[in-house]
Amino acid sequence: MKIVSVRENPTSLEHVISYFQQTWKSVPPEVYQDCISNCIDSPNPLPQWYLLENKGETIGCAGLITNDFISRMDLYPWICALFIEEGHRGKGYPALLIEKAKEDARKGGFKHIYLCTEHIGYYEKHGFHYVGQGYHPWEEESRIYTLSL
Repeated sequence: MKIVSVRENPTSLEHVISYFQQTWKSVPPEVYQDCISNCIDSPNPLPQWYLLENKGETIGCAGLITNDFISRMDLYPWICALFIEEGHRGKGYPALLIEKAKEDARKGGFKHIYLCTEHIGYYEKHGFHYVGQGYHPWEEESRIYTLSL
């Protein structure tokens, strides 16, 4: 199992962009193109973008960003776009991406990480604690979780 960070492996840029665009079709493709392309040389610790690979096959992804389209802009960084391909679920692989995000958040000087989700019970198994509800610009709400680093 290997985590590919686009900042640590800039030659993976096009593949990372393509995977996020294909995986998260509800987000306009130019959003990932612009954000991922511009993170490589950023002097700031955010954003970060990751792929999870198994024997050369990309099986998942995640990001570490300043805001996940949610009203709680006072909280950051956020783990976003966490995804594992269906055939690889149930094997604990999200924990690998969460650990990488935690590591990079610590390096960036952050004391907590956050995520928003509709899943109840899953992230608690990884040490996250429910904070409250947050609101998205498209008139939906999500549960907000935090984890102390």
